[in-house]
Amino acid sequence: MEKRQLGESDLYVAPLTLGGNVFGWTIDEKKSFEILDEFVASGFNLIDTADVYSRWVPGNNGGESEKIIGKWMKERANRNKVIIATKVGADMGQGRTDLSKAYILKAVDDSLRRLQTDYIDLYQTHWDDDETQVEETLETYGELVKAGKVKWIGASNLSPERLSASLEASKTHGFPSYQTFQPEYNLYAREGFEKEIEALCLENNLGVINYYALASGFLTGKYRREADLGKSARGGGIKDYLNERGFKILKSLDEVSGRYNTTPASISIAWLIARKSVTAPIASATSLEQLKALTKAAELQLDTDAVEQLNNASAY
Repeated sequence: MEKRQLGESDLYVAPLTLGGNVFGWTIDEKKSFEILDEFVASGFNLIDTADVYSRWVPGNNGGESEKIIGKWMKERANRNKVIIATKVGADMGQGRTDLSKAYILKAVDDSLRRLQTDYIDLYQTHWDDDETQVEETLETYGELVKAGKVKWIGASNLSPERLSASLEASKTHGFPSYQTFQPEYNLYAREGFEKEIEALCLENNLGVINYYALASGFLTGKYRREADLGKSARGGGIKDYLNERGFKILKSLDEVSGRYNTTPASISIAWLIARKSVTAPIASATSLEQLKALTKAAELQLDTDAVEQLNNASAY
């Protein structure tokens, strides 16, 4: 399978990232192991998680996803076969986002302990902290790289201004530089990324590993009316997609997936993989059937007509 370079790092990944947000939330440890096993057996290697996954679940404290991945890697003895991306900065109970030096130095050790590893391949700024200068955050990452705890760094959810300032600070001061960017991006949510930050990622050769690649499941075609919203724990967030543009996108996905004899989910991911700016979209799965639809996307080569049809249907 084709491997793609993450930015200018030495990390090469298959063109699909497995999202770890569901581990310890909508699927338990046993099912998570099953999904992880199949993902790696299918030739994929990048797993994305965060310290805060899944703190929003009653009874959880955060770190549940990292713990499951750590236990899985230890039991399978496969740490050198996978690339682990996790994140720092989200509210873990401190009441705000935090990218200060003191906070990051503690948070990285917590993540390493949960992941049962001595290094993180890609450590990502999760949410911005406008109370902390970008220089402080990047200098701290530099210490972690020097200590061998982190190999490369990435960012998620930064404004174009803060991402630019961070890249400039790295050049000016010799700090490690972000190699990846993680925006929300899919066939429905195109405008924010394409208008504001896509050009910046291309100019700076940032690997894009976008989240919500299936718009919380809307692009699978599972949700077509309000009565469908109770089909999963994530259904509540789908209502905003049930509009004229959303239905137009689903119709186009139905037609293209019919031509390729596959699923709307596979086509949605294949459209992302075909984008020049995207390296490896992130999608999560709660069953082997869902996972198969995702991994199938990496085998698809959409023709110009299919891409054009999807572009037109999802135009904003």
